[in-house]
Amino acid sequence: MENLLIITLIITGLNTLAQEKKVLTLQECINIAIENNLSVQRSELSLKTAEVNLMQANAQRYPTLNANGSYGFNWGRSIDPNSNLFVSKRINTAAVGASGSLPLLQGLQVSNGIKQSKTDLLASDFDLQKAKNDISINVASFFLTVILNKELLETAKLQLKSSKQQLDQTKKLVASGTLPISNKFQLESQVATNEVTLINNQNSLDLSLLDLKQALLLPPGVEVDVVIPETDGFFTEIEDINSYDIYESALSKQPEIKAVDARIRSANFALEVAKGSLYPSLSLNGNINTNYSDAVDQIFIFDGGDPANRLVPTDFETSDGTAIFERVEIPSGEVQDYGVIDQWDDNLRYSVSLGLFIPILNGFSNRAAMQQAKINVQQAELNARDERNILYQTIESAYRSALAASRTYSASEKQVAALRETYRALENQYNNGAANFTDYQVAANNLFQAQSDLSRARYDFIFRKKILDFYLR
Repeated sequence: MENLLIITLIITGLNTLAQEKKVLTLQECINIAIENNLSVQRSELSLKTAEVNLMQANAQRYPTLNANGSYGFNWGRSIDPNSNLFVSKRINTAAVGASGSLPLLQGLQVSNGIKQSKTDLLASDFDLQKAKNDISINVASFFLTVILNKELLETAKLQLKSSKQQLDQTKKLVASGTLPISNKFQLESQVATNEVTLINNQNSLDLSLLDLKQALLLPPGVEVDVVIPETDGFFTEIEDINSYDIYESALSKQPEIKAVDARIRSANFALEVAKGSLYPSLSLNGNINTNYSDAVDQIFIFDGGDPANRLVPTDFETSDGTAIFERVEIPSGEVQDYGVIDQWDDNLRYSVSLGLFIPILNGFSNRAAMQQAKINVQQAELNARDERNILYQTIESAYRSALAASRTYSASEKQVAALRETYRALENQYNNGAANFTDYQVAANNLFQAQSDLSRARYDFIFRKKILDFYLR
């Protein structure tokens, strides 16, 4: 009983998982794909990196400020940092300080570096837009393929339904002796063929839905279906549109063109930065330092009073052995501990200076950097020309494809209309025994094939027209 309950729960969970289905519009598919796509996420990270670089470039205008400190022990003969005298004992020393520097003249390297970082940020933003556009076009292609396969599946269902109806009618005519039994066998074969076509179209639809799901990067267990959009009024003529006019319009709108143009400006700013390294630089520097040593741990503090006279024995004595004294003045005051805080306060010192740096010989590194920057400008200009060529070729190809798709769609409409009338006439003749099965079946197959071709032409034209609208928007 327990095992049965577990199996029931597992099956229920699987059914719940299998039933989770998202029915999405084209825009919803595009939004999900953009949110999940890894290329878009990489572009977003590149944009954040460019923002950090710009923040760092702006910070180059501000002063630098650093603090330092040290604490150590000395043994043997060493110099007391306070008295600058030699001592022969172990001493402890400590030092703290701070230093700062403000750039005054940098050959405009800082301002040009900021401009370069700003244009790099713009280029990264355009790259992100380009990544989103690519995903949108890719998803639109998968979406329309699903719609096409849905329509082809419906056409196959109608074809199978028509074949079965005709088989039922033929069976009655065979039973009445109007048609030979071979017609029944031929129609049974046709029904089987149509069933295979239906299965193949269903497989194509399932695969196209899988392609769409994978493009959206949806998790396992989530199935997708699409909302079929309205296409009425979409089929407009495009002969009045010129491919070069589309290209001229796209030049000022497409993010890939804006990105390469921004990178040309960035390369020129980088060249100015490299030129700035050839000029002298001037900076304002400041320091504050102090130190402590336990070599002197006490200090005599005068209190301002009169000195006292005292007799102090000397190293000499009279001939009879009497000690000789001398009178000395003893300053008025007291001995106090000389601690860390007192020493740091007494030893505090400051410095301010102007620093001038003049590049003379640096292994030609600055000149090499400038030459490389010039090459980078030329490379950026070539990339921009190449991107424009690619855009024009893409638009020209898209225009020709859309024009051909429009003409194919118009011709397919006329073909379906003509074949539908032919099929109706032959169907009536066949049912009345005035036409043979072969002619009837050829007409039926031609009609359903033409209907399938019309569906393909319709959605091919929709996709091609969408591409042109994308460049015209």
